[in-house]
Amino acid sequence: MPQITLQLKRLGKKKVKQIPLTLDAIPKNLNELLVGCVKNQVEAFNKKRTEVNIIGFLSPTEIQEQAQSGKVDFGDLTNKNLAVEQEAIDNVLVAFKDGLFVVFVDGNEVTTLETPLVLTEESVIAFIRMTFLVGSYW
Repeated sequence: MPQITLQLKRLGKKKVKQIPLTLDAIPKNLNELLVGCVKNQVEAFNKKRTEVNIIGFLSPTEIQEQAQSGKVDFGDLTNKNLAVEQEAIDNVLVAFKDGLFVVFVDGNEVTTLETPLVLTEESVIAFIRMTFLVGSYW
């Protein structure tokens, strides 16, 4: 199973989040890459919602690590709803077509879902979420 690293960015923000991702197969085009990413994330999301937290306290190390991110909690989730994989896939494809995010592979923008991809383990895949201005001049 191929493992790749995704970079998640937002316009106007300096922070880049690195996410290791293991796919079932090497994607041949952007559509397959997006579907593989969504399936992986839906599985992780749903798994987190079905896990039972049997330890009701945090160690000093866990408190320190969480304090670095700015939020300390026990990890309890109030929303136990599971994600529907096909709905998530449909959403990501519409979001890409609508320009809500752009994808770069090794520094080159991928503009269509059918664009062939040649990925290696050293490939850098960046998802950049576009931020739109809100308001009007009325």
